[in-house]
Amino acid sequence: MLENSVWKQYNDTNSFRECIAKYCRLSEIDLIEDDKALYNALKAKLTKKELKLFAMDSANVSDETIKSEFSLNDEELEKAKFKLYKKLKQDKVRLAFRASSIEDFE
Repeated sequence: MLENSVWKQYNDTNSFRECIAKYCRLSEIDLIEDDKALYNALKAKLTKKELKLFAMDSANVSDETIKSEFSLNDEELEKAKFKLYKKLKQDKVRLAFRASSIEDFE
């Protein structure tokens, strides 16, 4: 389903559901059921760089590899990760992943 996605480039499984639940402090039961719709919501809320950083960090890619991929130093990488995970905790982002949010569009 998500074979060509940024997530699949770095992760063997579609474990983004567990990662979203973990970082957004939501129960997996509350998340949008359809993986494709959930991934699209994730893509809509994050920039391309943030999505790639999220995928790489979730796959436990080394910080050195991430720094070279994004041309960052140690401090810039820490700031980027902080900004990413702070964004995922914001209500407006978290609510986009809830199953009830998809019903609003039907």
